[in-house]
Amino acid sequence: MRILTFSTLFPNPQMPYHGIFVARRLAQLQSYAQATGLALESRVVAPVPWFPVASPRFGRYGRWGAVAAQSEWQGFAVQHPRYLLLPKIGMSSAPWMLARGAYAPLKRLEQSWPFDLIDAHYMYPDGVAAILLGRWLNKPVVITSRGTDLNLIPNYTLPRRWITWAAAEAAGLVTVCAALKASLVGLGVAPSRVTVLRNGVDLQTFTPPLDRQALRDKLAMHHPTLLSVGHLIPRKGHELVIAALPQLPQVQLVVCGEGPMLAELKATAKRLGVAPRVRFAGALAAASLKDYYGAADALVLASDREGWANVLLESMACGTPVVASSVWGTPEVVASPAAGRLFTPRTAQALATEVQALLADPPPRSATRHYAEGFAWHSTSAGQFQMFQAILPHQP
Repeated sequence: MRILTFSTLFPNPQMPYHGIFVARRLAQLQSYAQATGLALESRVVAPVPWFPVASPRFGRYGRWGAVAAQSEWQGFAVQHPRYLLLPKIGMSSAPWMLARGAYAPLKRLEQSWPFDLIDAHYMYPDGVAAILLGRWLNKPVVITSRGTDLNLIPNYTLPRRWITWAAAEAAGLVTVCAALKASLVGLGVAPSRVTVLRNGVDLQTFTPPLDRQALRDKLAMHHPTLLSVGHLIPRKGHELVIAALPQLPQVQLVVCGEGPMLAELKATAKRLGVAPRVRFAGALAAASLKDYYGAADALVLASDREGWANVLLESMACGTPVVASSVWGTPEVVASPAAGRLFTPRTAQALATEVQALLADPPPRSATRHYAEGFAWHSTSAGQFQMFQAILPHQP
């Protein structure tokens, strides 16, 4: 079975954490195949927008411009064809531009490595473009929806039409949580056509620390410490966590991530008088992030939209409970007192109240770890294979 993963969300040497959740699911699928003796070959096509200048002065556009045509991620060969992303009108034209940019590279790949199926991630524009490519190359397409592709983008008329068309054409549809499945059903897709395959957590990478106090000393966590992990963009709600700190005296906050809101978040902390208690650690590799998870007292996720937030399970796997906004798929992740607590409404006051309650009576860290162990990748990978085999019945 030869599976081509297609997504603009995939790591590259210039953006090593970009779409890391797609890459991790692919790696787990490959590991599952090897462990169970199933024949699987995987390659990746991860298009990037065309930009004429390769320079950090131009932010993410400059980094896109610096991405090579080919790269490698943990043994997977990755191609990065270019496509035109037009300012302002890019949302409406992106599926067509993405498909046009990827067609020739996929055609060449198909001649040397005849793949059986396109496994696309993110419904819009990636999934729509994959359906166009599947038509042109006569290949079945599976689309996995992950979050804003269903809980935000369908609010726009033309993208919604593209999405409903692609959903009707897909050989298989996957969502990472039941809430996103309900969103697809609300667009007219039959429930029987949508499979929920939730994200898992790497229980070997994310583990509780052997000596938590020594780790806390190393990371200068001398007071109760919260983590807020994710890209520094409005959707992630880091500013809401900072806004709760005046109601949480003595509590420290470590923000892990990078993005365009860094200066604004620092200014907010200064304006509220909590800047000495807020540390910005930048984007961290899994090995470093694991230490922060294990040392902290709680992870706080204040997003206004989420599909299935991997950071929640990563924190729990390290023994650290969470406090999260009760939105979309998050209640499906935080479904036990051992996992942590949900807050609603999505306000600084409600967040602070739940943090106080959790810090006053935290679950045993061993119980939080045990809860995370119920989210190993095995069942998700098995579900993927079952879907692929149903679409490609001639495959072993």
